[in-house]
Amino acid sequence: SGAAWAQHAGHAGHADHMGHQAAPTPYAGQQARSIKALSPQEAQDLIDGKGMGLAKAAQLNSYPGPMHVLELAQPLKLSDAQRDSTTRLMQTHKDEARALGRQLVEAERELDQAFATRQIDAASLTARLQRIGALQAAVRDAHLQTHLKQTALLTPAQITQYNQLRGYGSGAASTHKH
Repeated sequence: SGAAWAQHAGHAGHADHMGHQAAPTPYAGQQARSIKALSPQEAQDLIDGKGMGLAKAAQLNSYPGPMHVLELAQPLKLSDAQRDSTTRLMQTHKDEARALGRQLVEAERELDQAFATRQIDAASLTARLQRIGALQAAVRDAHLQTHLKQTALLTPAQITQYNQLRGYGSGAASTHKH
């Protein structure tokens, strides 16, 4: 049957029914991960509140993030008030992103453990995935909301300069309203 073949084909390095050696799957080696769905680096990045590209929709459409704004504070000529507000925004964001990241990593660990211990059924799987999906959305929302808030702290000229300094060209910043 198709299901039996798919299950059999998933075993890296085993000979198939005709004696041919099966090619390793892209997942080979990942069975040793403590959380199968996340690499150790991905889990650590979530716990650390790192962006991981989750805010590209904002970043690449002229909505700067606070970390890079602070890095470019001098060329952007941030006022003291802008610098203080950006610093507070960055700290608040990091606290929120780290808390959500820890929750997401733990939810993934619990899902993995439920499979590992055979303590899962269709209903509990759906409930776990809904929680994981909500946490994934919350993590991304936290990153994108921060870019919205940061953009409101800057002038259009600063946003244009930010885009140029980051290598994004002039972008849509000159027509951006906030």
